[in-house]
Amino acid sequence: MTDVVNLPQPASQGTVVEQSRAVAEVAAAIRVAQEFPRDTNRAYEQTRELCSRLTVAQRAFYEVPNRGAGLSVHIARELARLWGNLDYGVRELARDDLKGESEMQAWAWDQETNTRTVRSFIVPHARDTRAGRKALTDLADVYLNNQNIGARAVRECIFAVLPQPLIAEAEATLRATLERGDGKPIEQRRDEAEDAFKALSIPLGRLEARIGKPKGRWTGRDIADLSRAYASITQDGVPAVEFFPEEVVQIPEATS
Repeated sequence: MTDVVNLPQPASQGTVVEQSRAVAEVAAAIRVAQEFPRDTNRAYEQTRELCSRLTVAQRAFYEVPNRGAGLSVHIARELARLWGNLDYGVRELARDDLKGESEMQAWAWDQETNTRTVRSFIVPHARDTRAGRKALTDLADVYLNNQNIGARAVRECIFAVLPQPLIAEAEATLRATLERGDGKPIEQRRDEAEDAFKALSIPLGRLEARIGKPKGRWTGRDIADLSRAYASITQDGVPAVEFFPEEVVQIPEATS
């Protein structure tokens, strides 16, 4: 009796074409990057100009109490754009609805130096809440959850590829911009900060509790701190109570 040998099946024509296209695309990207190298002096100059804009600085930081703080994915993408010849992204490699998880991959690739960083990770189809972990079943919720977590991985990949002096200069300029504001009197900036949080149903007392001083003594740095918290609440979906715990109301004991 003749033994049956399972030989590997040849790749389909479509797979071969796609693999060839991907290889050609990578080679072309490296060639173009080497033919048109970045102007590093111009990149630093553009970074300083960009980070001097208040609207940019207000979106440049994130903060999640007890979990971390730093530069946001928004500014990471801007710095990657100015640095040039840098490709980045995130993709879903596989999804298992039975296990309730997705396999994701984020990357950043400096095409000029051919420096690349890749991160692969598993994202549970769940969201942490104050009441515990909540499973996600809606496809739109799963997609948004994957993208939100993927964006954080992309941020770290971009910062792993960009030169550290560029990141440090950008952060210093952004912090100075937040403290300086847009030239308005400090009293007006205090009022605008109070009004912004009032629209989120956060009263002045909870703002003063976070800063540790009354509104009349807030400095530019204090307002910058509130701006970072506001951005994390409105852009990143961090619950406001994480920054501004609800005030405990003391009920006096009834007297007989």
